[in-house]
Amino acid sequence: MAVNRVPVLKRCRALGLEPTYLGIDKKSKRKAKNAGRKVSEYGLQLREKQKAKFIYGVLEKPFRNYYKKAEKMSGMTGENLMTLLELRLDNVVFRLGFARTRKEARQIVDHKHILVNGKRVNIPSYLVKAGDTVEIREKSKTSVRYQLILDSTHGRLVPEWLEADAEALKGTIKQLPAREVIDAPVNEMLIVELYSK
Repeated sequence: MAVNRVPVLKRCRALGLEPTYLGIDKKSKRKAKNAGRKVSEYGLQLREKQKAKFIYGVLEKPFRNYYKKAEKMSGMTGENLMTLLELRLDNVVFRLGFARTRKEARQIVDHKHILVNGKRVNIPSYLVKAGDTVEIREKSKTSVRYQLILDSTHGRLVPEWLEADAEALKGTIKQLPAREVIDAPVNEMLIVELYSK
């Protein structure tokens, strides 16, 4: 499996992205080297795609597959793409506050700590549906790790399309997320323009 080893703050700086969207509290004091430089239309479109891929931790091929799937769905392709990315299991675990970052959420899923509707799922890209329940398996609930995670994610807002029960380490997907409630700073229209060339 390919792993992106670029330092997170460096990548955030290059994409003009706040590290808080990744669940990281640190801030970089450096300025981006290309700050103030004029960017072409293609450059803007490419940056938006890279931003979306970086935020959700998706590589090029799966990202293109999400785009193809979003095209086939009814409605706006860009909004469908963002909804599909939000519904990834690792993202849902992060949004519920059971992980500090999406990378940590991915690891938690990989290590078989997550149950979806009572069944163990270890695929970070698994797409949840409205009405699904996501929880930490019983054996792992007593782990000190989750107490530390809950302490650090306590102040994080859970999106309105999710319902979280921090005590029971359990969450429910109330409905599919609309674009308005997805706080990722991505202009999905530019991604659509890029892929439709």
